[in-house]
Amino acid sequence: RARPAAGAGRGMTAPKPPGRRREHRRDRDRGRSGGRPGRRRRERDRRRGAEAPPRDGRTGGANRPPNGRTDGAADRGRRRLAALALCLLSVVIYLPAVNGEFLWDDAVFTDAAPVRDPSGLADIWFSPSAIENEGHYWPLVYTSFWLEHALWGFDSPVPFHLTNILLHLANTLLLWGLLRRFAVPGAFAAAAVFAVHPVHVEAVAWVIERKDVLSGLFYLTAAGAWFRFVERPRKRAYALSLGLFTAGLLSKSIVVTLPVALLILQWWRRGRILASDLRRLAPFALVAVVITLADLSYYAGQAPFTLDHSFLERALLASRALWSYALKLVWPSPLPVIYPRWEVSAADLLGWAALAAALALAAALWFARERIGRGPLAGAALFAVTLSPVLGFIDNVYMEFAFVADRYQYLASIGLTTTLAAAGASFASRRPGAVLVGARALAVGIVAALGLLTWRQAGIYRDEITFFRHIVAANPEAHGAHGNLTIALLDADRPEEALVSGRAALEREPDDVDHLNNLGLAHLRLERLPEAAEYFERGRASDPGAVQPAQNLAEVRRKQGRYEEAVEIYGEVLEMDGDFALAQAGMGETLFHLGRHEESLTALRRALALDPALPMAGTLHRLMGRSAQALGRPDAAEFYERALAADPRDTDALNRLAVARFGEQRYEDALALYRTLLEITPDDAPTHTNLGATLFHLDRLEEAARSFERAAALDPSAEQPRAYLEEVRAIQQQPPNP
Repeated sequence: RARPAAGAGRGMTAPKPPGRRREHRRDRDRGRSGGRPGRRRRERDRRRGAEAPPRDGRTGGANRPPNGRTDGAADRGRRRLAALALCLLSVVIYLPAVNGEFLWDDAVFTDAAPVRDPSGLADIWFSPSAIENEGHYWPLVYTSFWLEHALWGFDSPVPFHLTNILLHLANTLLLWGLLRRFAVPGAFAAAAVFAVHPVHVEAVAWVIERKDVLSGLFYLTAAGAWFRFVERPRKRAYALSLGLFTAGLLSKSIVVTLPVALLILQWWRRGRILASDLRRLAPFALVAVVITLADLSYYAGQAPFTLDHSFLERALLASRALWSYALKLVWPSPLPVIYPRWEVSAADLLGWAALAAALALAAALWFARERIGRGPLAGAALFAVTLSPVLGFIDNVYMEFAFVADRYQYLASIGLTTTLAAAGASFASRRPGAVLVGARALAVGIVAALGLLTWRQAGIYRDEITFFRHIVAANPEAHGAHGNLTIALLDADRPEEALVSGRAALEREPDDVDHLNNLGLAHLRLERLPEAAEYFERGRASDPGAVQPAQNLAEVRRKQGRYEEAVEIYGEVLEMDGDFALAQAGMGETLFHLGRHEESLTALRRALALDPALPMAGTLHRLMGRSAQALGRPDAAEFYERALAADPRDTDALNRLAVARFGEQRYEDALALYRTLLEITPDDAPTHTNLGATLFHLDRLEEAARSFERAAALDPSAEQPRAYLEEVRAIQQQPPNP
């Protein structure tokens, strides 16, 4: 180093050679207590949110704010108000979704036997294939569903929606806390945008997407624990961060990018990545590789799918997807849930333009980092890295329908929105007061506009009809959504509207067996049997191995009275699927109408053994009773009792059981059954006649006479009640025996 000239005064310093400024500042900033750098002490105080204590030791007077509170107390008050504002933003805008129904893929967990079974927790963790239609191993998500089902069942979706919203609220507060820890300009604005941004609606308002908000909770808490460890290395903080990261991977594999994200943040804070950073994050990378590879292996076995694209084509796809996600963050409208799928090829000029623009932006941010700071490049890198698992480099079965999805950028959006918020806050803070006020007003307006869009988007999760209508309106080419809308309308017993959506689906996929089957069902509901049969026949021709159109065609033939043809088609269905309970039930009913009662009993017993909870179980028991009665079997009444247990208002079963009890001379039982029947059909003349006959055999002549009179009044042409009434009057006129 250059030494000061001889005789230099106390206030004079020697000139500093180039490249030594950092050491000079370090020496200058050292404090007097144990050599602790004063800058680090100020950073610590800033993180705690309090001003440094006054150096002159005074505690009042000019050092006390006018409101009488300390600066630290005032800052805590502001933080509490800000936290309350974030809570209100995160919850209020999702109120339209709170009363929403379970819809579409929610059936994956509502129908899952392990979730419904009190002892199903072991299957969730150790037999994941027991959860049908879930190709991933994400046991923590289904554990949360299992716990909620144990607490309040599936009768109401409200608690499930509230849980998702509360998880989103927790993530918002965690993000705000992390940004404040890093002293990021505009931290509150970034957290507010995260709370209200419409691209997050899919992850929050759709119950099955619990996986996004739950994994996000573990992702953010793991990041917070990691930076506590970095600032003050303790084994407990390290183990906590690694454990939370593992929990995130068991909630959704997209958090696999956290170790890379932590390295990016380290580079942003210090300008370099040390070998010690890589060593400390190596266990994170190992856990990520092991769990993710295991999940991908399981997924490949459950849902085999390949995009069949070259690496170049995948790079072009990823580039377009990245820009698509970024544009939706800046301009979040429309949000169709299922986005249009574009063609991927090496000749895709738009893909090449997207790739060139992405590379140019990365290069520009790199070379401008000394002038504008490392933040923009770090934010863009976080955005791209977090999205990397869903950009098309790894096959995903959802990409058969769309290459992008709003839920995929629930965490990735943090990088871009934080960068934009920080840039805006930094720009405004260096301008005059009027500009700062205007910038804050603009920020409030942006948050309000985003919140309004989120409120509207959350409303589409009210029910399946609203949900799928939104999709087809925003993306008419979503043929699957047209088909799902048709099913939803059929479930709501709105067959005329189902015909419209079914035809729209069929226009896009003319030979799709599901669309043909749905149109046939709509005509069947409208009792248009020839049209229904036509669509079911087309469905069978399109896919001869499809069970549903064949089953439904057999139903049409049975309704048309073409029983022999129906039996033949039912036989074909049962050859394809011998355990199809509905086909067994239809076969049994058709055989009954053909008078083949022994075969009918066999088929109906088989149907109820396969599925005791069939919707028409009462009807099947009644038919079994009639077949048994036709065969002269003594157990016919037992079948009628089972029919009434399934449907207490089955008038035919009530009447037949009452007739059976009357024939057994169990008049009191018959009397109770006839009175129950009259509660349902009070103006049925034959029932009044039978009630009178039962009372007659119980020697309750006055009551019997009133029943016969009522029957005669209801049906003046009926002779039986008049004959009974004359007999009652004759008995009443006879003199009593001495």
